[in-house]
Amino acid sequence: MDFEQFKPYFRERVEHHINTLIPSNDLQPTQLHEAMRYSALNPGKRTRPLLVYATGLMCGANPESLDNAAAAVELIHAYSLVHDDLPCMDDDDLRRGLPTCHIQFGEATAVLCGDALQTLAFDVLINDQSPQISPDNKLKMLSTLSLASGSLGMGGGQAIDLASTGKTLALDKLEQMHLMKTGALIEASVLMGYFGSEKKTEKEILALKEYSKAIGLAFQIRDDILDIESDTEILGKPQGSDVAANKVTYPSLLGLEGAKEHAYKQYQLALEALAKLPYNSELLRKFAQHIIERDR
Repeated sequence: MDFEQFKPYFRERVEHHINTLIPSNDLQPTQLHEAMRYSALNPGKRTRPLLVYATGLMCGANPESLDNAAAAVELIHAYSLVHDDLPCMDDDDLRRGLPTCHIQFGEATAVLCGDALQTLAFDVLINDQSPQISPDNKLKMLSTLSLASGSLGMGGGQAIDLASTGKTLALDKLEQMHLMKTGALIEASVLMGYFGSEKKTEKEILALKEYSKAIGLAFQIRDDILDIESDTEILGKPQGSDVAANKVTYPSLLGLEGAKEHAYKQYQLALEALAKLPYNSELLRKFAQHIIERDR
């Protein structure tokens, strides 16, 4: 399966699986379940679950053993977006071309929605009945996702981002922030796909971490570039929101062309990391290319 076939097939697959995991809108509390479904099943790129599938398939896993990991990482991502959009955080009204959760359902429901999506992610992993994954690797998945979501990962990165608004950051500090805020969950996605294949070779894990670090930074750099070059209709969120919020970005530090060069450097580092793996890594190579070329 080539990359252009892979994306829609596995995007639809994980969306179908998430649809089965979130309680129905008819089940009490109905508004909370409606908000959860609205936030997790809106028209997203599904980058993180696709990375789970791409890595697992590369290492010989079957899709059934990856479904819960792919859904769990997307549920964590959905929760983070709901909370990031809140008035006390980034205060955004638009997400993926739709009103943000707190605009659609109210701020209190949005907070509870994020909380419920987060806990559902771990419930999905804990109750994974896939016989292809050993208890040891299931525990590795849980540990990987919890670390990536917390104060040393995504949550901590968002805290640093909020504290840094309106301030000047050196490039190394900006990269450390984004390795936590964006990169940690991307790395978790790659590693969870690897653990879904029952692999656990330290040398391969280190190569996948190098790859994840590079594409995580490239992803954020591309986001910063699109905030300048794209428009609201394509992005699905307000264009220029980072500039309006006085956030430190790669273009603000390096200039637009410098940011593009830095993204390409990360792409090259990603390819170098993949070259260390004894697998056909074409899907992951295409992923890295897609990240630096995407338009939304």
